[in-house]
Amino acid sequence: MGYGDYLRALLRPLGVYELAEGSYSGSELDAAGTALDSCAGRLDWTEREALIATAEEDGLARRESLFARRPVDYGVALRREALLSLLQVSGDSFTLADINRTIRGCGILAEAHETEEYGHIRVTFPDVAGIPEGFEQIEKIILDLIPCHLETEFYFRYITWAECEERQLTWAVVHAMEYTWHTFELAV
Repeated sequence: MGYGDYLRALLRPLGVYELAEGSYSGSELDAAGTALDSCAGRLDWTEREALIATAEEDGLARRESLFARRPVDYGVALRREALLSLLQVSGDSFTLADINRTIRGCGILAEAHETEEYGHIRVTFPDVAGIPEGFEQIEKIILDLIPCHLETEFYFRYITWAECEERQLTWAVVHAMEYTWHTFELAV
């Protein structure tokens, strides 16, 4: 039901106007309804793009332009999460929990872990096997967010021999699945 129909239904009980199709009053209501439909569509779009949780296009792009580096684009949901993470960055984001909350601003799930060595942290990408696509941009964003006094190493996930044994992968199975060496090492 468009606004033209809504206006007709609103005025019909008054019985004062001729509301039939093609009448002067009916045409006037159709014109007003078309304009209101257009406004309603634009307002719906504005409302959607105004909130990070629902933004899909221009709302995300405009917010991303506020930052020195744009998160890598892995889809709308991860872009939203990255923006929400970047908005949490503050001058005192030095704890491991704060670092983990903010480094998701790179565009994908990233986790920082303390290592045995003092002042060192390891960044992993639990949802990605191998080196993530767009890693150069991801690395720059993460290094911008991690306090500069911490030495940062990046850890990439590949299949291990223990996992091969656990899944009972033999070379015959690997050849039957037509893995290349590269696709095999990413079969985590």
